[in-house]
Amino acid sequence: MSDLAVYDMDRTLTKWPTYTPFLLHCAVRRAPWRLVFLPLVVISMLAYAARLIDRARLKEINHRLLLGGKVHPRDLKPLVDSFADRQAASNIRPGARKALARDKEQGRRLVLATASYRLYADAIAERLGFDDVIGTGSIIGLDERVHAKIAGENCYGPAKLRMIADWVDKSGLRGVHGHVRFYSDHVSDAPAFEWSDEPVAVNPHGKLRRLAEKRGWAIEDWG
Repeated sequence: MSDLAVYDMDRTLTKWPTYTPFLLHCAVRRAPWRLVFLPLVVISMLAYAARLIDRARLKEINHRLLLGGKVHPRDLKPLVDSFADRQAASNIRPGARKALARDKEQGRRLVLATASYRLYADAIAERLGFDDVIGTGSIIGLDERVHAKIAGENCYGPAKLRMIADWVDKSGLRGVHGHVRFYSDHVSDAPAFEWSDEPVAVNPHGKLRRLAEKRGWAIEDWG
């Protein structure tokens, strides 16, 4: 039986979000001319704020604008590696490193569950010593290119819990895994918090802090 430690990534493990910085990192190094689309990126964010599009569509639009509609994985790899190196070096909360070390010492299976794209989350997870990654997938076409289209669901909110449950099934852990500790900074992860045995609200914003206090969940400041 394996106890689990399941971590959200952006603003839980990391100090700052990673998705838009990843796209900018790629644009600057691969096709700087794509930066002319930044006003359209801002417009898409405003459309999301106005609830004209959902988070999944926002990601697809910005992916297409800054990275392109199709890109070969071999062209992405050096960009992913350099971005992951930068995140691991400068964007990880001190408390996150301590929690990872503690959970690893306790023999827990470390699982990253993030709304970020796996195409770069996998590389960050590898550098931090995670055993498994659950995240938003990208469609790989018959042309072997990564398309600006999400495969399946955006790993956010209730969908994150569905994807965790699917991972549990596919890993042969349903009914046999041990204690589950879950970490996140955001109230959108309430379904996963409720599912876990030990919810831990990390640097929580107002809504999550109120919910954690009401439910009696642990609250930790990771700096």
